[in-house]
Amino acid sequence: MTKTPDFLAPARLGRLELPHRLVMAPLTRNRAEADGTPTDLMVTYYAQRASAGLIIGEAATPNAVGQTYPNITALHTDRHTAGWRGVTEAVRARGGRMFLQLQHGGRVGHPATTGLMPVAPSAVPLPETIFTPGGHRAAVVPREMTAADIRSTVADFAAAARRAVEAGFEGVEVHSANGHLLHQFLAGNTNRRTDGYGGSVERRVRFTTEVTEAVADAIGADRVGVRLSPGSTVNGVEEDDTEVLYPALLARLKGLDLAYLHLVHADPGTRWYRGIRADWPGVLIGNPVLSGLTTGAVTRAAHDMLAAGADLVALGRPFLANPDLVDRLRRGAPLNPVRDRYLMYVGGADGYTDYPALETDGGQPSSDSMVALDGARVA
Repeated sequence: MTKTPDFLAPARLGRLELPHRLVMAPLTRNRAEADGTPTDLMVTYYAQRASAGLIIGEAATPNAVGQTYPNITALHTDRHTAGWRGVTEAVRARGGRMFLQLQHGGRVGHPATTGLMPVAPSAVPLPETIFTPGGHRAAVVPREMTAADIRSTVADFAAAARRAVEAGFEGVEVHSANGHLLHQFLAGNTNRRTDGYGGSVERRVRFTTEVTEAVADAIGADRVGVRLSPGSTVNGVEEDDTEVLYPALLARLKGLDLAYLHLVHADPGTRWYRGIRADWPGVLIGNPVLSGLTTGAVTRAAHDMLAAGADLVALGRPFLANPDLVDRLRRGAPLNPVRDRYLMYVGGADGYTDYPALETDGGQPSSDSMVALDGARVA
């Protein structure tokens, strides 16, 4: 008898019972309306992938100035809430569960997209061009956030979390990774403040801590996760003190009794990963670095992540190209390859909702992995 892979074992996450340990990572796909409202095409996309143990919905901005690129999702108006409710209802109708990632871009933004000057911990521009509705443009120098800006942004995250629950999400993920606003406060090269939010690591972790505390107070700590990317240089951040920065942050977070901690590009071989796993008392989601997009590579990565102490495994591109990823891994079936990367962010159904599901022996899509390919609302 073939042994069931460990990643298909059930798990508990806060108040949720998960059918297995494979999580769909948050994947920005630029398919929202211009104002950030989810579309019917997004409803189809997420419903197709409802067999994930948990879906973490793509980054949604908690206020207008936090928008990064065109057609990014948002959650700060009633229209946004209603749009996301269509997504969660479709996923729940197919047996799925969703959290939503809340992300503020900070300096990763442009007035050509938002009509607003981006804000950041310090007036340090993104060291690269940024995509706008008119194409790539040089980054602008962001406005350094005042104490009032910081307070209002913390409140915006909490308000977005309440909207997320209203929209039907089981919880939210606070995005403090990948060079966006919260990570900009953590990193020394983007945070040059001399007040209570800059300088020492204890001060640089303060903003992420305050956002997380406010979100937990708003909806309950067992509905809140935090995403981190120790050592990442995405969007021009540089950490010269990773191995002291994150222990200081965890010291502030681990007493909150959060639903989970989510590590981006978690490599079990690194010292910082082992240190975080040893120091974090709760559920840890590992987002592994994949050696390839094959059934064998994904299966090995998931197994190795769990063997190294992760409780759940977050996968991005495999879910992107395989709406029925769990079924494929269970059956040892081949995976769809990710098509042209250009299709990831250009809008429309191509490379988004048109990836095929497995067929049964009878030549028809399997009943638990049927996919809608016409962009219609799935219910």
